[in-house]
Amino acid sequence: MFGKRTPRAVATGAALGIVLGLAGAAGATECGTDKTIDIAEMTWASAAALAHIHARILEDGYGCTVEIVTGDTVPTSASMLSKGTPAIAPELWTSAIQEQWKKGEADGVVGALGNAFKGGAVEAWFIPQYTKDEYPELESPEDVIARPDLFPDPENPDEGRLYACPPGWACEIANAALFEAYGMEDKGWNLFSPGSGGNLDASIARAFTREEPILFYYWGPTAILGKYPTYMLDMPEVDVAAYQCNTNRDCAEPPVVTGWPSSEVIVGAASWVAQDAPVVADYFSKVAMDVGQINAILAWGDDNKADAEDTAINFLKTEEATWTEWVPADVAEKVKVAL
Repeated sequence: MFGKRTPRAVATGAALGIVLGLAGAAGATECGTDKTIDIAEMTWASAAALAHIHARILEDGYGCTVEIVTGDTVPTSASMLSKGTPAIAPELWTSAIQEQWKKGEADGVVGALGNAFKGGAVEAWFIPQYTKDEYPELESPEDVIARPDLFPDPENPDEGRLYACPPGWACEIANAALFEAYGMEDKGWNLFSPGSGGNLDASIARAFTREEPILFYYWGPTAILGKYPTYMLDMPEVDVAAYQCNTNRDCAEPPVVTGWPSSEVIVGAASWVAQDAPVVADYFSKVAMDVGQINAILAWGDDNKADAEDTAINFLKTEEATWTEWVPADVAEKVKVAL
């Protein structure tokens, strides 16, 4: 954690001179607050990597006091709403906390400094690109559902298999509803719920390694979508009311065919950040990345078995063209020297 690690030694006197010179230069960009900027490191890979990317830039480039704290969507947002801490949640999915978050914004307690991703996150059904290349007519769920023979269930090869979500995940409910709405059981399909996210990833990886067809639900940004060439099926238009019913176990209406809404994923912040640290707030207003970029970052981390901090460092070293657009030139130079 940034707040507990020992200071990094600067390799050479020359490098130290550069840092001091930049820090003391007229007009050098400063953090603008003595308050600690605590950043939530969520439990999934993309949010964890983003937390470390932003922490490095704020600490090394702006001179902020930064601490990375453990987080997750519901407890982090609840703490921000009630205590004003952590200061920043760099990848906050508001769909699960929509009502509370909107009230917090209306009360002036929290706010969005910008988007975490350009265009929002994605959820859909996917097939491998090599399967799409071999069968170009497979474009929509209906096209795939008509061909269970192409996606045989390993335990029952006479039927197709849809790989959905582990038990207890919110997407398990949505996939089960869509499976029912399409009448897939009557059309020769089985709905498979892996025991964990790791099991789902292993099933997908195994299919791609063997170049076998597979139909699976997934979301992005993720390492899986960064590692493997996939084709996202042309999902139906979003019916918001139907989606809300499809994701509610207590909904009395029968499931309806609908796509997934593009989830808004924001840089959530306690309101004091914009008031007391406008330089930090301005920085976070510029950091949105394409989902494809995040996928690539995570794929590198997965391939190299890297933790979130090492994944962040690799991004800062190899993708200067991206992150240097977020910051003034003097900040960029200080981050480069620190690396």
